[in-house]
Amino acid sequence: MSDAAAQPAAGRDRHGHALSEEDSGRADFYALLGRLFYAAPDAALLDAIAGGTAEQDDGAAGALPAAWARLRAASRAATPDSVKEEHDALFIGVGKAPVTPYTSGYVAQVAPDRHLLQLRELLGQWGLGRQDGVFDSEDHISGLCDVMRFLISKNQPLEMQKRFFDDYVLTGALPLCDAVIA
Repeated sequence: MSDAAAQPAAGRDRHGHALSEEDSGRADFYALLGRLFYAAPDAALLDAIAGGTAEQDDGAAGALPAAWARLRAASRAATPDSVKEEHDALFIGVGKAPVTPYTSGYVAQVAPDRHLLQLRELLGQWGLGRQDGVFDSEDHISGLCDVMRFLISKNQPLEMQKRFFDDYVLTGALPLCDAVIA
């Protein structure tokens, strides 16, 4: 990804206006998801996720608050070494990894190479691309999360965000998550 996509959401859109609380929260969630898929969390990230009190997890209904509460509880119980071992076993493995974080491998309706080429073309149109020295292809789930964060933080139209999400994130992320669960 380009330097722009790698920058954290600063809470301001491309015109310098503050992002809504919802958009800032969405961008932050994409940043966290991208980071968790890219590498195992270290002690500081586990502590940051686990922080707060149990009362902060109470009262909110829905799937996202429930998932957040489970992630916070798991982060409190985890150690950096155990999480790194689990992450490496899942995504790196010995020989071939059990789960690939590259979404093109999960897109059944499009040939994987074509999916990646279409993604590269679109990112090129937006002025985004792989940085020098980065060897992961653009369809790595963490890179796609970075693009979603970029689109949100640049206050791109929701239609553009949804189209990118539907075409490049959702199509590969659901089967990827199924593979992680399995």
